[in-house]
Amino acid sequence: MTPIHEDVSNRRLRVLASAFACNPYEGSEHGVGWGWITAIARDHDVHVLVADFEREDIEKWLADHPEFHKKAIFHFVPRRFYHYTNKSRFWRRIENSSLKPIMNLSYRLWLRDSYKVAQKLNQEHAFDVAHLITYVGFRFPGHLWKLDVPFVWGPIGGLENTPWQLLQLLGVRGALYYAMRNLINSYHKKCLISCKRAFNKAGVGIIAATEGIRREIRKHYGMDSTVVCEVGPPEHIATGYSTRQAGEPIVLSWSGEHLAGKGLPLLLRSLGKLREDVDWRLEILGDGPCMKEWKRLAFKLGISKKCSWHGKVIREDAIRIMHDSHVFVITSLKDLTSSVLLEALSQGLPIVCLDHCGFADIVDDTCGVKIPIDSVPSIPDLFAKAIAQLWSDEILRQRMAKNALEKIGRFTWSKKRNALNEIYASVTCLDLNARSPSRRWMTQRAGAQTDLAIPCRR
Repeated sequence: MTPIHEDVSNRRLRVLASAFACNPYEGSEHGVGWGWITAIARDHDVHVLVADFEREDIEKWLADHPEFHKKAIFHFVPRRFYHYTNKSRFWRRIENSSLKPIMNLSYRLWLRDSYKVAQKLNQEHAFDVAHLITYVGFRFPGHLWKLDVPFVWGPIGGLENTPWQLLQLLGVRGALYYAMRNLINSYHKKCLISCKRAFNKAGVGIIAATEGIRREIRKHYGMDSTVVCEVGPPEHIATGYSTRQAGEPIVLSWSGEHLAGKGLPLLLRSLGKLREDVDWRLEILGDGPCMKEWKRLAFKLGISKKCSWHGKVIREDAIRIMHDSHVFVITSLKDLTSSVLLEALSQGLPIVCLDHCGFADIVDDTCGVKIPIDSVPSIPDLFAKAIAQLWSDEILRQRMAKNALEKIGRFTWSKKRNALNEIYASVTCLDLNARSPSRRWMTQRAGAQTDLAIPCRR
């Protein structure tokens, strides 16, 4: 069978992208937005709708990389008093509280305002593709799908509920928060009409961040999607990994916002269960509203002297701390894939994590240990067992470290570019040949976690 879209996939397209969160110096959603925009700009001409609070950092980066102006043009949607900004202490408190729906409303209003800008830009440039990137949450499809332009949506996340059995690990407030989120999530999947319309418009242009998200999209919306991990490795991948000499402690690292869903107490309690002869040290990165509570827990468990709390540091320093560690531990109870996972693999770190979310797609027994979630009471003991095993078996740990560096090659931004170009070609073909009943459109086969999409064929 011969691909029908070669003429499309081999030329630069005019792309209109919405990336509310997009920052060259930050991780999380901001890093996702920036990574995907830079990937698109390698092959296409892109106009980007961005939140105004990202302006300072983006313009600073562009001043040092003036050639990037030729490939990507950033349009900062004029700020309104009701727009969310992560530079504001008020909004940060809202985001990390039960009042988060106010932040969601603010983002919806930004999407509305950005659509007005998008309409004007489309009149001027006649875009080939409109692509919604961040925020990745499924409940925020925005309005780009309303344009008379082929639509790509993703990477998409947020459809999976937090496993109910894990709520007991979150504390009272955390359990209530995520239980309510599960109920709202289930309601939104069934009832948000805008989501259904956006999925239908995107068609073969749907990108799922994880295999679990792909299953949820198929279950609730009857649509196939291409699985492409939402995050990518840092620019510089280590050429080697840290080794541990006899008598040295095993250095563990953990990174994330200090929120209930990140589950650091799970690790702290696991470390408290280790035998006294297991020598370890823990490097903790990030900050947030739970930090004081978690520090008190470490003190109560008698392990505070072995814990170093670094707070929020720049990405380069965080990666250096990771590189000097021996094992990276992830305790997130609700996440997609998390940029820190690929950062850790890129530094040759074996991973110890729960067997769910996007971690389950990437980590296997060649590069880490996945802790099953079916028996909650046994989870801390299994974490402790995995850490003790890697402490006692340096040969095993180094073998996993080597495999981690090999594994990261499957998730590079160049691989994502290849997948994205196939998706762009497919949606463009679909639009150009929409009246032809003989066309069949295929997406990535179910169950495959790769960065390669299957092209449309006839």
